[in-house]
Amino acid sequence: MRANLRAILRVATVALWFLVCAPLHIATKLITGRSPWPQRFLGTAARIIGVRVRVDGAPVRGHTLLIANHTSWLDILILAGATGCAFVSKDQLGHPFIHWLADQNDTVYVRRTHVKGAKEQAVSVAKSLAGAKPVAVFPEGTTGPGDHLLPFRSTLLEAANYAAKDVAVRPVAIDYGAARQSVGWWHESGKDNVLRLLGRRGSLAVDVHLLDPLDRAGDRKRLAHQSREAIADRLGFKLSGHSPIGAGE
Repeated sequence: MRANLRAILRVATVALWFLVCAPLHIATKLITGRSPWPQRFLGTAARIIGVRVRVDGAPVRGHTLLIANHTSWLDILILAGATGCAFVSKDQLGHPFIHWLADQNDTVYVRRTHVKGAKEQAVSVAKSLAGAKPVAVFPEGTTGPGDHLLPFRSTLLEAANYAAKDVAVRPVAIDYGAARQSVGWWHESGKDNVLRLLGRRGSLAVDVHLLDPLDRAGDRKRLAHQSREAIADRLGFKLSGHSPIGAGE
Protein backbone atom coordinates (compact mmCIF):
# COMPACT_ATOMS: atom_id res chain seq x y z
CA MET A 1 0.00 0.00 0.00
CA ARG A 2 1.42 3.38 -0.98
CA ALA A 3 2.20 5.83 1.82
CA ASN A 4 -0.24 8.49 0.58
CA LEU A 5 -3.14 6.04 0.43
CA ARG A 6 -2.23 4.66 3.84
CA ALA A 7 -2.25 8.19 5.28
CA ILE A 8 -5.64 8.95 3.70
CA LEU A 9 -7.20 5.78 5.09
CA ARG A 10 -5.88 6.50 8.57
CA VAL A 11 -7.16 10.09 8.50
CA ALA A 12 -10.57 8.87 7.31
CA THR A 13 -10.74 6.26 10.07
CA VAL A 14 -9.78 8.80 12.74
CA ALA A 15 -12.46 11.15 11.36
CA LEU A 16 -15.09 8.41 11.60
CA TRP A 17 -13.97 7.63 15.15
CA PHE A 18 -14.33 11.33 15.97
CA LEU A 19 -17.91 11.31 14.64
CA VAL A 20 -18.66 8.46 17.02
CA CYS A 21 -16.97 10.03 20.04
CA ALA A 22 -18.03 13.69 19.72
CA PRO A 23 -21.78 13.30 20.40
CA LEU A 24 -21.14 10.79 23.18
CA HIS A 25 -18.64 13.17 24.75
CA ILE A 26 -20.96 16.17 24.55
CA ALA A 27 -23.93 14.23 25.96
CA THR A 28 -21.87 12.69 28.77
CA LYS A 29 -20.40 16.04 29.75
CA LEU A 30 -23.82 17.71 29.79
CA ILE A 31 -25.26 14.98 32.01
CA THR A 32 -22.39 14.27 34.39
CA GLY A 33 -20.13 17.32 34.08
CA ARG A 34 -17.14 15.24 32.98
CA SER A 35 -16.36 12.81 30.19
CA PRO A 36 -13.95 9.91 29.57
CA TRP A 37 -14.30 10.29 25.82
CA PRO A 38 -11.33 12.61 25.11
CA GLN A 39 -8.98 9.98 26.57
CA ARG A 40 -10.70 7.22 24.62
CA PHE A 41 -10.64 9.23 21.40
CA LEU A 42 -6.95 10.17 21.65
CA GLY A 43 -5.79 6.71 22.72
CA THR A 44 -7.72 4.96 19.96
CA ALA A 45 -6.60 7.55 17.38
CA ALA A 46 -3.01 6.64 18.22
CA ARG A 47 -3.82 2.97 17.66
CA ILE A 48 -5.50 3.73 14.32
CA ILE A 49 -2.34 5.53 13.23
CA GLY A 50 -0.38 2.39 14.04
CA VAL A 51 0.99 3.15 17.51
CA ARG A 52 1.11 0.26 19.99
CA VAL A 53 1.55 1.60 23.52
CA ARG A 54 2.99 -0.32 26.46
CA VAL A 55 2.81 1.31 29.89
CA ASP A 56 4.84 0.48 32.97
CA GLY A 57 4.99 2.06 36.41
CA ALA A 58 2.40 2.82 39.07
CA PRO A 59 -0.89 4.19 37.65
CA VAL A 60 -1.21 7.96 37.57
CA ARG A 61 -3.84 9.45 39.85
CA GLY A 62 -5.43 12.88 39.66
CA HIS A 63 -3.61 15.84 41.19
CA THR A 64 -0.35 14.85 39.48
CA LEU A 65 2.01 17.05 37.48
CA LEU A 66 3.56 14.92 34.74
CA ILE A 67 6.91 16.03 33.30
CA ALA A 68 7.56 14.36 29.94
CA ASN A 69 10.09 14.39 27.14
CA HIS A 70 8.76 15.63 23.81
CA THR A 71 9.66 14.01 20.48
CA SER A 72 6.52 14.15 18.33
CA TRP A 73 2.93 15.34 18.03
CA LEU A 74 2.15 11.67 18.65
CA ASP A 75 3.17 12.27 22.28
CA ILE A 76 -0.19 14.01 22.84
CA LEU A 77 -2.21 11.03 21.68
CA ILE A 78 0.00 8.54 23.48
CA LEU A 79 0.24 10.27 26.84
CA ALA A 80 -3.42 11.27 26.99
CA GLY A 81 -4.50 7.77 26.06
CA ALA A 82 -2.21 6.21 28.66
CA THR A 83 -2.93 8.56 31.58
CA GLY A 84 -6.04 10.62 30.81
CA CYS A 85 -4.03 13.80 31.35
CA ALA A 86 -4.68 17.35 30.26
CA PHE A 87 -1.86 19.37 28.68
CA VAL A 88 -0.33 22.80 28.99
CA SER A 89 -0.28 24.64 25.66
CA LYS A 90 0.45 28.01 24.16
CA ASP A 91 -2.70 30.14 23.97
CA GLN A 92 -2.70 30.32 20.15
CA LEU A 93 -3.31 26.98 18.44
CA GLY A 94 -4.25 28.22 15.01
CA HIS A 95 -7.47 26.79 13.60
CA PRO A 96 -10.55 27.22 15.86
CA PHE A 97 -11.40 23.52 15.47
CA ILE A 98 -7.99 22.53 16.90
CA HIS A 99 -8.63 24.92 19.77
CA TRP A 100 -12.04 23.35 20.37
CA LEU A 101 -10.52 19.87 20.45
CA ALA A 102 -7.93 21.03 22.98
CA ASP A 103 -10.68 22.59 25.10
CA GLN A 104 -12.48 19.26 25.31
CA ASN A 105 -9.43 17.75 27.02
CA ASP A 106 -9.25 20.60 29.57
CA THR A 107 -6.09 22.11 28.12
CA VAL A 108 -4.37 24.76 30.24
CA TYR A 109 -3.37 27.76 28.11
CA VAL A 110 -0.37 29.96 28.83
CA ARG A 111 1.04 33.01 27.06
CA ARG A 112 4.61 31.95 26.37
CA THR A 113 5.49 35.33 24.90
CA HIS A 114 4.47 37.00 28.14
CA VAL A 115 7.89 36.85 29.80
CA LYS A 116 6.81 38.72 32.95
CA GLY A 117 3.84 36.40 33.40
CA ALA A 118 5.84 33.36 34.56
CA LYS A 119 4.15 33.33 37.96
CA GLU A 120 0.74 33.70 36.34
CA GLN A 121 1.47 30.70 34.10
CA ALA A 122 2.57 28.55 37.03
CA VAL A 123 -0.49 29.54 39.06
CA SER A 124 -2.76 28.57 36.15
CA VAL A 125 -1.19 25.11 36.04
CA ALA A 126 -1.46 24.78 39.82
CA LYS A 127 -5.18 25.62 39.69
CA SER A 128 -5.72 22.97 37.03
CA LEU A 129 -4.01 20.39 39.25
CA ALA A 130 -6.84 20.89 41.75
CA GLY A 131 -9.12 19.14 39.24
CA ALA A 132 -9.56 15.44 38.66
CA LYS A 133 -7.10 15.14 35.77
CA PRO A 134 -3.33 14.91 35.92
CA VAL A 135 -1.65 17.71 33.96
CA ALA A 136 1.33 17.13 31.64
CA VAL A 137 4.03 19.61 30.68
CA PHE A 138 6.79 19.29 28.09
CA PRO A 139 9.60 21.36 29.65
CA GLU A 140 11.82 21.10 26.57
CA GLY A 141 9.48 23.72 25.14
CA THR A 142 9.47 22.14 21.68
CA THR A 143 9.85 18.75 20.04
CA GLY A 144 13.36 17.35 20.09
CA PRO A 145 15.35 15.10 17.76
CA GLY A 146 14.60 11.87 19.63
CA ASP A 147 18.19 10.83 20.35
CA HIS A 148 18.84 13.26 23.21
CA LEU A 149 16.99 15.62 25.52
CA LEU A 150 16.93 19.37 25.11
CA PRO A 151 17.50 21.48 28.24
CA PHE A 152 14.39 21.57 30.46
CA ARG A 153 12.79 24.95 31.02
CA SER A 154 11.71 25.21 34.64
CA THR A 155 9.15 28.04 34.49
CA LEU A 156 6.00 25.91 34.55
CA LEU A 157 7.45 23.57 37.18
CA GLU A 158 6.99 26.41 39.65
CA ALA A 159 3.39 25.18 39.70
CA ALA A 160 4.52 22.54 42.21
CA ASN A 161 5.15 25.33 44.74
CA TYR A 162 1.67 26.81 44.29
CA ALA A 163 -0.20 23.49 44.14
CA ALA A 164 -1.91 21.75 47.05
CA LYS A 165 0.17 19.48 49.28
CA ASP A 166 -1.36 16.30 47.85
CA VAL A 167 -0.13 17.05 44.32
CA ALA A 168 2.53 14.62 43.10
CA VAL A 169 5.26 15.42 40.56
CA ARG A 170 6.21 12.51 38.28
CA PRO A 171 8.58 12.29 35.32
CA VAL A 172 7.38 10.32 32.29
CA ALA A 173 9.71 8.84 29.67
CA ILE A 174 8.11 8.33 26.25
CA ASP A 175 10.31 5.88 24.37
CA TYR A 176 10.03 5.23 20.62
CA GLY A 177 12.91 2.76 20.73
CA ALA A 178 14.76 2.26 17.47
CA ALA A 179 12.32 4.64 15.73
CA ARG A 180 13.29 7.62 17.91
CA GLN A 181 15.09 9.63 15.27
CA SER A 182 12.70 8.81 12.46
CA VAL A 183 9.76 9.95 14.60
CA GLY A 184 11.53 13.11 15.81
CA TRP A 185 9.85 16.30 14.63
CA TRP A 186 12.31 19.18 14.38
CA HIS A 187 14.00 19.05 10.98
CA GLU A 188 10.92 19.15 8.73
CA SER A 189 7.66 21.06 8.43
CA GLY A 190 4.67 19.99 10.48
CA LYS A 191 2.75 18.99 7.37
CA ASP A 192 5.56 16.82 6.03
CA ASN A 193 6.05 15.14 9.38
CA VAL A 194 2.36 14.39 9.85
CA LEU A 195 2.02 12.92 6.37
CA ARG A 196 5.17 10.86 6.76
CA LEU A 197 4.07 9.33 10.06
CA LEU A 198 0.51 8.77 8.88
CA GLY A 199 1.87 6.96 5.83
CA ARG A 200 4.30 4.86 7.83
CA ARG A 201 4.09 1.13 7.14
CA GLY A 202 3.35 -1.29 9.98
CA SER A 203 3.05 -0.55 13.68
CA LEU A 204 5.12 1.65 15.95
CA ALA A 205 5.91 0.28 19.42
CA VAL A 206 6.09 2.94 22.12
CA ASP A 207 6.87 2.45 25.79
CA VAL A 208 5.48 4.92 28.32
CA HIS A 209 7.50 4.73 31.54
CA LEU A 210 5.66 6.28 34.50
CA LEU A 211 8.56 7.04 36.82
CA ASP A 212 8.59 7.49 40.59
CA PRO A 213 7.39 10.79 42.09
CA LEU A 214 9.97 13.46 42.84
CA ASP A 215 10.53 15.22 46.15
CA ARG A 216 8.70 18.55 45.92
CA ALA A 217 10.93 20.15 48.55
CA GLY A 218 13.33 21.58 45.98
CA ASP A 219 12.82 24.66 43.83
CA ARG A 220 11.70 24.57 40.19
CA LYS A 221 15.24 24.37 38.82
CA ARG A 222 15.95 21.35 40.99
CA LEU A 223 12.73 19.69 39.80
CA ALA A 224 13.75 20.37 36.19
CA HIS A 225 17.19 18.86 36.81
CA GLN A 226 15.85 15.80 38.66
CA SER A 227 13.14 15.06 36.10
CA ARG A 228 15.55 15.45 33.17
CA GLU A 229 18.03 13.11 34.83
CA ALA A 230 15.35 10.50 35.57
CA ILE A 231 13.99 10.56 32.01
CA ALA A 232 17.44 10.49 30.42
CA ASP A 233 18.45 7.56 32.62
CA ARG A 234 15.34 5.59 31.63
CA LEU A 235 15.90 6.31 27.93
CA GLY A 236 19.62 5.57 28.13
CA PHE A 237 20.66 9.09 27.09
CA LYS A 238 23.85 10.80 28.14
CA LEU A 239 22.99 14.23 29.47
CA SER A 240 24.52 17.40 28.13
CA GLY A 241 23.58 20.98 28.75
CA HIS A 242 24.06 21.71 25.06
CA SER A 243 21.96 20.69 22.11
CA PRO A 244 22.84 21.26 18.46
CA ILE A 245 19.30 22.53 17.82
CA GLY A 246 19.21 24.77 20.88
CA ALA A 247 16.73 25.38 23.70
CA GLY A 248 17.43 27.19 26.86
CA GLU A 249 16.07 28.46 30.11
